Amino acid sequence: MLACALVCAALTRGALALQNPNPLDADALYRQRDTLANAKQAATLWAARASVDYDSAWKLARVSYWIGSHETSRNQRASYERGVTAGETAVRLASTRPEGHFWLAANMGRLAESFGLMQALKYRGRIKDELEKVLAIDPGWQGGSADDALGQWYATVPRLFGGSAQTAEQHLRSAIGHDPNNTSALLFLGELLMNQGRTAEARVYLQRVIDAEVDEDWVPEDREFKQKAAGLLKTSRR
Repeated sequence: MLACALVCAALTRGALALQNPNPLDADALYRQRDTLANAKQAATLWAARASVDYDSAWKLARVSYWIGSHETSRNQRASYERGVTAGETAVRLASTRPEGHFWLAANMGRLAESFGLMQALKYRGRIKDELEKVLAIDPGWQGGSADDALGQWYATVPRLFGGSAQTAEQHLRSAIGHDPNNTSALLFLGELLMNQGRTAEARVYLQRVIDAEVDEDWVPEDREFKQKAAGLLKTSRR
């Protein structure tokens, strides 16, 4: 009975820890970022050391991207601006590591979108450069995330300014080659193929998003990608 009580107590403590992360543990807070207040608290903790600590800087850039993507529209730009600043700091502190370059590019991309097409085009070269630096450092980093992002870059930038559907597809397939369950790359490739009228092939990749095992490090993102894939798959069958 005592053993059972101890086990039950331990399980209860574990469940409570998941529901109520330590307010001083930024990583634990970030793992529960689908509650935006947790993400914001993690950002505050990382911001305190971001100017001198590489991990704090790139993690602040990462969480700023998440907050900006889920914040009300009037506050999004401020989040992305903070993410850009944090990414630049991370690059300054450790230019040979991939995290700072990637999250700097990610935040710049979203910040550029917030200003509209013409302003976005002004950022295009720098975004591409930062992602190519990630590829040079570690092509398979984070499941091919740099190839995934470059695929999206080539797909969204107008052809006149360097965009290319063919190059986009190559990068997205390369990302999937690094990680067959990269739900972001699978989803975007499915969208790209659908936009080209390759509906049957697109459905295969959208279904792969839905069937992919959820990555414990990217639970909220995977959940959103799966929902979007299901919606696109439903639309494609009408």
